[in-house]
Amino acid sequence: MTIDTEDLLNSILASLDRIEYIKSEDIPDIDLYMDQVTTFMDSKLRSTARYPGEDKVLTKTMINNYAKNDLLPPPVKKKYSKEHVILLIFIYYYKSILSINDIQTLLRPITEQFFQNGQDFNLESIYTEVFSMKKELVESLKEDVREEYKQSEGMFTDAPEESREFLQKFSFICMLSFDVYVKKLMIEKLVDEFSGEKQSDEEKKEKKK
Repeated sequence: MTIDTEDLLNSILASLDRIEYIKSEDIPDIDLYMDQVTTFMDSKLRSTARYPGEDKVLTKTMINNYAKNDLLPPPVKKKYSKEHVILLIFIYYYKSILSINDIQTLLRPITEQFFQNGQDFNLESIYTEVFSMKKELVESLKEDVREEYKQSEGMFTDAPEESREFLQKFSFICMLSFDVYVKKLMIEKLVDEFSGEKQSDEEKKEKKK
């Protein structure tokens, strides 16, 4: 591959270093109106958008749709709590790979058990724990990307010279895409397990009645 592609790889790896999740302590402890929620989310996640100047991180319509689809508990007097914001962050990350139904299945038990439950172990605790390993996960991901890049460099060595770089880059994209595909299948399988467990619990409750 040419130096241009290597620069691209270095740029990708550098961008992974710049990924920052929204820390729990950065989320306001006061309740927010919808405009304040969208402004906050935009300020924290704008840099992760593919087209930062065009893509919308979160809109009023999105929030209303999430509420209609039972992804988000209704606001209290038109105000959203810190835990509402945490759920919106989870939804933001999930929506690029999961359907609305899958996100609903995944978040429903979390919301039912831990949303504003008045306990020390609550939704904020879960959020903090989940993202505590971010740095280690990013480093592991960078190693995987480097390895796949190295493998793609050794492919299509007998291809016509004018096509070699494109085919190697194509191979690199294919390997990255396959990783995403396999992990998406795993996630969907786990979500289906969630759904099956919930259905079984509901059937047990019906039998007891």
